[in-house]
Amino acid sequence: MDIALVSDTHVKSRAAALPEWVKEAIRAADHVLHAGDFDSRPAYEEIAGLADELTAVTGNMDRALELPLVATADLGGIRFVVTHGTGPDEGYEARVAETVAEHADGPTVGVSGHTHQVLDTRVDGYRLLNPGSATGAWPAQEASLMHAEVDGGDLEIDVRRG
Repeated sequence: MDIALVSDTHVKSRAAALPEWVKEAIRAADHVLHAGDFDSRPAYEEIAGLADELTAVTGNMDRALELPLVATADLGGIRFVVTHGTGPDEGYEARVAETVAEHADGPTVGVSGHTHQVLDTRVDGYRLLNPGSATGAWPAQEASLMHAEVDGGDLEIDVRRG
């Protein structure tokens, strides 16, 4: 199963539009996990329209969207816990790992955003992934997302940059 991990699109406040390569990655994925900060209803609707299946959460810039703070998706033998990670940079990884632990069930991976920085690390036994900003919105230095290949509980991640 192909999964696109996307976050912090910030269309229209920090970016005019989704890059074409990001749109293509979303279209090609079997499932899209978006860790929040769409930043507008049109951005959410565009991504929802491009995705075959979408699991999405609210970010600190998504007050107008009625999305959950945390969502789970059981895909290819792995539970993905998606949260934005809102809060200060200090304690970010521990805060996300705590949220993941609260929703874990079997092999579990956390997906978060907020910092706009790519992250692939382990905290408290959980793999935490942050795909960065799909539009390169400040403070990101470039646009990025993650592509996951999941099969029978095996997970391979690659970072794609535009």
